[in-house]
Amino acid sequence: MKITVGIPEKDRDEAVALYWDAFSQKLNFTMGPKYQALRFVRSVLRPDHGICAHDDNGRLLGVAGFKTSQGALVGGDFKDLRKVYGWVSATLRMALLALLERDIENERFLMDGIFVAPEARGMGVGTALLDAIIDEAKRRGYDQVRLDVIDTNPRAKSLYLHVGFKEINTVSIGPLKYIFGFSSSTTMVRDV
Repeated sequence: MKITVGIPEKDRDEAVALYWDAFSQKLNFTMGPKYQALRFVRSVLRPDHGICAHDDNGRLLGVAGFKTSQGALVGGDFKDLRKVYGWVSATLRMALLALLERDIENERFLMDGIFVAPEARGMGVGTALLDAIIDEAKRRGYDQVRLDVIDTNPRAKSLYLHVGFKEINTVSIGPLKYIFGFSSSTTMVRDV
């Protein structure tokens, strides 16, 4: 397995599809229908904010994203939303997405999503990507990595605990669970 910082252009569409596969349950109400969501994600994907795992044949196995003051793996602003969804729809979507927004702090490196191809799950890809995130945090001078995991993703939480992340806070989203499909989010950190 080869790990690299940055998403090659040849893998952009595959990365977008894997992203949507991983996060559509949480984002479908806000970003759907799927064809528009894929178009939006493709338009705002920041290859320089992702770490990729490829197999020996160059096939994309997974991606771990991160967020900095310069952007996120999948970010975008109102103008980007408006191009895909129109003015009125973009306004509503922007308001809903703001409810999911995570702050960027200067104390910890923020991992902003991890997703692995279904056929590559259970093969150590997630662990390799997390190790690469830790390495990137060290390279950038951080002492800790921070991430958030939702309660409907126990597999990811188990992986994070297994590689040394510790829970520091859990926040309930109350009635918003009917929009986003999860009830709470747990912030986890790990020393690098």
